[in-house]
Amino acid sequence: MSEYLIANGIVVTLGEKNQVILDGAVYVKNGKIGDVGTTKELKAKYKCSVKVNAKNKVVLPGFICAHHHFYSTMARGFCPPGAPALTFQEILERLWWKLDKALHKDDVYYSALIPIIECIRNGTTTVIDHHASPSYRDGSLDLIADAVTEGGLRASLCYEVSDRNEPGAGIAENERFLKRMRSEKSEFLHGMMGLHASVTVSDDTLAKCRKGAEKYGAGYHIHVAEGVEDHTDSLKKYGVRTVERLVSRGICGKDSLFIHCINVDDKEMDLIKKSETTVVHNPESNMNNAVGVAKVLKMMSRGILVGLGTDGMASDMPAQMRCSYLVHRLDSRDPRVAFCEAPQMLLWNNAVIANKFFPVKVGVIEKGAAADFAILDYIPPTDMSANNFLGHFIFGMVDAVVDTTIVAGKILMENKKVLALDEEKIAAQSRKLAAKMWTRIS
Repeated sequence: MSEYLIANGIVVTLGEKNQVILDGAVYVKNGKIGDVGTTKELKAKYKCSVKVNAKNKVVLPGFICAHHHFYSTMARGFCPPGAPALTFQEILERLWWKLDKALHKDDVYYSALIPIIECIRNGTTTVIDHHASPSYRDGSLDLIADAVTEGGLRASLCYEVSDRNEPGAGIAENERFLKRMRSEKSEFLHGMMGLHASVTVSDDTLAKCRKGAEKYGAGYHIHVAEGVEDHTDSLKKYGVRTVERLVSRGICGKDSLFIHCINVDDKEMDLIKKSETTVVHNPESNMNNAVGVAKVLKMMSRGILVGLGTDGMASDMPAQMRCSYLVHRLDSRDPRVAFCEAPQMLLWNNAVIANKFFPVKVGVIEKGAAADFAILDYIPPTDMSANNFLGHFIFGMVDAVVDTTIVAGKILMENKKVLALDEEKIAAQSRKLAAKMWTRIS
């Protein structure tokens, strides 16, 4: 039996009760949370060692990223040839569709390891990823799963089905991985039916994706109305806007993720709500691509579940949260909004999303939940309680350094040193691979 205490810290439980326990402690047993309370209470109750001294630190549930692109790693520092892209379609054509097609087997693996290390550094313990590598498609999800397992995280994986290189490309890879997931029933890995976007998939491909997803009881993970191109294409080819097209074809549902949803109208919001589909907001990426601001505050007010992702921009979830907080205040020109909604997306809604996919409860510190933690250096300069926690989180903890990251009771990073993976060695190999890949693109 493996058991230990995390003690002497400020424990923030989140969840429905959202307790802030000063001089708090967590009893960890066999990868799960066995108990939560004050340090004095738990030391008296359990005679195991204090493995993590959280003095001058805040103990939070590990952060969850609801949409990532591990494969985007090797774009850093790369300058696409030709004139700078003006539209979102040009960004896809001149950068991302060239980059993903240039990925070979080793590139897929190493481009996953790097952001996994960054997740560990930032206390992100669960990731929902969306992958594309047309030149090394079949078996790519197994490579990413290997990287996730080596790093020690939890991840939901899928392959981006698209007709842009080959009709229906990626459906078989998704189905193969979904079959594996059904067999393994893993606590750490999960599969979805991934699609790129409405603009790159025909009705025939949508039908085949639906057949595969229904066979394995999987949800869909698809970019929706990120750029105006998505809904203008849908109107031109099918006579309806993007969301209406997807929902009418059955590409939706309570286990499905619509990513971005920037160019959607009120009718489409009603369809998203009625279909119980989740929306995932990626504010930094949307700003970077200059595609607009998703009206997620309006969606949330209508009862749509909205989570928070990075779209491959980074693995630092508190930073995404504050970006969302600021951009929606600016977009609304209203300083009364987003104080609750931005943290809600990250700290509560992402947990609801992840708990649909994994057999252990994540995103909360309570008895029986997964022992997944992000432990941050933070000494409150003012009183801190459940009543004012959001103010501390938005304006203080968002800049705090993560000291310790734990998944299923296993310490992946301690005293800011990543233990699970050799970052220096992995980055050196990634640089070699990236140089060759950049040559292939150019």
